[in-house]
Amino acid sequence: MFNIFGQSNNNPTDVKGVRDSLLRAVKEELQKAEGGEGRNIKGINLFIAPPATDKHMYESAVYQDEPDKFKEEIQRIADDFDLGLPDNWALEINFNDEFPPEAVKFNEINAAIFIRTKDHTIQKTGDAYIRVLNGVAEKPQYHITSQDGKLNIGREKKAQVEGGFFRTNHISFPGDVDNEANKYISRQHAHLEWNNEKGCFMLFADEGGIPPGNKIKVRSSATGTLIKLHSSQIGHQLEEGDQVILGETAVIEFSYKKVK
Repeated sequence: MFNIFGQSNNNPTDVKGVRDSLLRAVKEELQKAEGGEGRNIKGINLFIAPPATDKHMYESAVYQDEPDKFKEEIQRIADDFDLGLPDNWALEINFNDEFPPEAVKFNEINAAIFIRTKDHTIQKTGDAYIRVLNGVAEKPQYHITSQDGKLNIGREKKAQVEGGFFRTNHISFPGDVDNEANKYISRQHAHLEWNNEKGCFMLFADEGGIPPGNKIKVRSSATGTLIKLHSSQIGHQLEEGDQVILGETAVIEFSYKKVK
C-alpha cells in the first residue's frame, strides 16, 4: 500500500547536499507544470524518510524552525519557470518512513513529492477513540476511523426527530437508564467527521446541541481553555485528550490512544 525507501549509498552527506537534492527534484516536478498549469496548484506535500541518525540534518535542510524559508526557495524555482503559482499555495513537509502511493519518488534522495491541485488531494487516514467518562452510553469506548463518515452523537440509538424521521446515533446514550447525565443529551446533539485537508477529526454541534437548547463545551487538554460551540456550521478540531461535555454533565474524552 505504501512505498518504503531504503537507505541509498548515494544519499547526500551534509545539509547543503540534502537541500540541493530536494530542490533539484522539486524543480524537475514543477517543470511539468509549465504553460500556466501552476495556477491550479493548491499546495505541495514533501515526504522525507531520512536515516534516523541523519534526521537532524534533513530538518536543517528544510529549515524546520523557519518553515517559510524553504517555501521561498521553491517559490523562486516556480518564478524562474513562470509557473504562476497562486498566492495562497501551501507547503507541507512530513517526516515519515512511509509514502502514499500517489506521491512521486525522488531518485537521488529518500523523499517523495505530491503536488496538490484543485482536482487531486491525498486521502489521509486516521483513527481515534472516544471514551465515556460520565453518563452511560451503549459502549464505554468507541473506536472511530477516517473511513466511517459522519458519526452522530445523541440520546437513543434510533431517535425520532423533527418531521417524523429517524436518526441513527452511532455514539448513543440510552434514555431509559438511571443516570441523570443522559437526560440532558439531545436526540440530535452532535456529530464527528474526518477532515481530510487538516488530517484530523472535527466535532460539530447539531440542532439539539446549540443554544438555547442543550449545549456542547470542549475543554482543551493542551491549554485548559473552555470552548463553547454556538453554531452547527463551525466545527472544533479535536486534539489528544480533549474532553467534551454534552448537555449538563455527560462527558466524553477524545484520544488517539486506546485505553486498556
